[in-house]
Amino acid sequence: MTTQSKRSTSDALAWLLFSAGGVMSALFAPVLLLLFGVVFPLGLLAPPGHAHLSAVLDHPLSRLVLLVLCVLALLHWAHRFRYVLAEGLQLTRLRGLITLLCYGAVIIGSGWAADVLFR
Repeated sequence: MTTQSKRSTSDALAWLLFSAGGVMSALFAPVLLLLFGVVFPLGLLAPPGHAHLSAVLDHPLSRLVLLVLCVLALLHWAHRFRYVLAEGLQLTRLRGLITLLCYGAVIIGSGWAADVLFR
């Protein structure tokens, strides 16, 4: 396998995760923010009870969906931020450090989200 094809494969995977994170964040985050940040506090809809929310979050599939949403959103952020720093601000000589810090933050954030959700 040539260097170009290896690079194309890793670039394609990075762009795929970037796209998936953007789509998931665009679809689910605004709905959750609208419901729990505006609609329920203003009393426009009756908020779900603590027992109901606890029952929903006790299901492993719900926790897994929330974890996937968190991880994909973090991957979307990391790829966008890395691209802005390395390409947009022309910090190409620091590309390795920027990549390490961005995706390292994804790993740490994903671990923290998993710890919170599955504790």
